[in-house]
Amino acid sequence: MGTLEQLSGAARYNRWMFDRLRRWVGGRVLEIGSGIGNLSAFFADRERLVLTDTRPEYLERLRARFAGHANVGVERLYLPDDHGSLAGERFDTIICLNVLEHVHDDVGSLVAMRGLLARGGRLVLLVPALPALYGTMDRALGHHRRYQRHALAELLRTTGYTVAHVEYFNLAGVAGWWFAGRVLRRGMIPAGSIKLYDALVPLFRLERLLPWRVGQSLIAIGQAP
Repeated sequence: MGTLEQLSGAARYNRWMFDRLRRWVGGRVLEIGSGIGNLSAFFADRERLVLTDTRPEYLERLRARFAGHANVGVERLYLPDDHGSLAGERFDTIICLNVLEHVHDDVGSLVAMRGLLARGGRLVLLVPALPALYGTMDRALGHHRRYQRHALAELLRTTGYTVAHVEYFNLAGVAGWWFAGRVLRRGMIPAGSIKLYDALVPLFRLERLLPWRVGQSLIAIGQAP
């Protein structure tokens, strides 16, 4: 939980991520792997929001944090096989941020998510990019892989989605992740580095004006048939 606690204080970074995703998010939303709700709070104004995780301590934190929101539910969900009480429900948006890389069976999980989408619904996916960056940080966080842009798009197609959009996110994070995980071989992002990075987010937002198309993460939007 240490990394999630650190990122909970990165208000500018969390807002930046939300701003890049918000145009694809509808009114009935399922979030896969909500953790302690760092991004969930931005979607709490939707018609219906269901937050999920596999860990009881996270589910307890989420229920306490959103207890005052009648439109927000919290459920255990373990993909690809165990949908729990959500098995018969359909959503217009599924949000899956920094989760798919933790799952052994990413193919089966994407198919399972598609089964929870309404017709024409969207999967909003964010995953770590660039396999060359994989190092001790990834291993410590339980990442099985990092994704290439074209391979991620093909993965969505083969699991039944139409690929509506793919883009890189967080150019500034590439060098820092490589240096920490491949050179210094650290297992956790130092708290001071997160605070400094968060302070510089207004500058990093300008990445969309640059000609380079690369980043520490990939945003992909898949649409259900």
